[in-house]
This record gives sequence, C-alpha cells and structure tokens, in this order.
Amino acid sequence: MQTKLAQPQLLKQLEAILFMLAKPVSFSKLAKWTDSTVAEVEAALQVYAKTTADRGIQITITNQEAQLTTAAAVHDVVSRVVKDERSGELTKPALEALSIIAYRSPITKAELEAIRGVNCSLIIRNLLIRGLVTETMDKRKGIEVYDITPEYLQLLGVQTVAELPDYERLHRDIQIGERLALLEKPGDFFTAE
Repeated sequence: MQTKLAQPQLLKQLEAILFMLAKPVSFSKLAKWTDSTVAEVEAALQVYAKTTADRGIQITITNQEAQLTTAAAVHDVVSRVVKDERSGELTKPALEALSIIAYRSPITKAELEAIRGVNCSLIIRNLLIRGLVTETMDKRKGIEVYDITPEYLQLLGVQTVAELPDYERLHRDIQIGERLALLEKPGDFFTAE
C-alpha cells in the first residue's frame, strides 16, 4: 500500500477516476483505488466541490457516492448538445461498436475494446444516451456488460437478435471467443494466433 496522498494529489486522482467512469462511484471504491480512507475521500470531494462552484462541471455528492456532472447553469447548452447527439447520424466507429454489441452481447467494455482495438468509452456513452444499448451489472463477472435494446431491434425491423444476418455464425465465432477468453488470462491479448 502506498503512503497517504497529499490532498492535491488525491484530488487529481479522484477527478480523473470520476471523469473516466462518468457515473456515480461509491466512496469505498474511490478509497480503495486511491489507497485512501473513506473519510479522506469524502473530505477531498468536499474541497473539490468548492473549487467547481463557478464552473461548467461540478461534483454531485450523495451519502455514499460521487459523480462528475454538468452544472445547472449550463443546462440549456448541454440539453442542446444531448438532443443533437441523440438525433444525429451515428459515426462509422459507433455503428461498428453497435454491431459488435448486437452480435456478441452481453459483452464487457474490455471485450468490445479488444475486438475493436481502441478505447470505446465515448462511443458506449453515446449509444447509451441514444437508448440503443443498455448497461447492466454481470454478477458473475462483477462488471458492467452491454446489450442492445428492444428499440434498436425495432429500428432494424427485427424482433430478435437471431433474425440478424449470420447471427448464429458470428455470435458463436470460435476465434473471437478464444481471443476474448484470453482477456481473463495473463498475457497479451494480441499475441494469440
């Protein structure tokens, strides 16, 4: 375990974690990840909240969780952006990620990124905002998994994923499955043949 962090360093780490995850995170997880106590995390978050009082991003703190959110003062502009994000065309990378999720779901973010070879955080966020994918906790794996929504199937004009072209072959593709299995083993995913 590392030595106690000075508060400015702890603030940087908390900000980075909350920004990256873009969802509510428990104080206990933040404490674990920063090698701090829950009390130290809570104190640092209170300091951080004061520093963001006049900015476009703020920290929202409940009794047990914290999340970076947009400030109420910028609600109008953020609403326009969200509306545009929901109604604009999907990019080619977003369509690719959506296809992978449709054929390989339920799929973790790590599995999706292993198949695509790039970070998919923003794409997943965009697909979640549009209501095309859902995020649920896989109790067996202990992490979030992604699946397509009934709305997405409706847009495609199918009732089940089994109606997608080549679904059985692509859903059960052995080479992809073997590569994804490597994620659970030590070593480099990309060295598999």
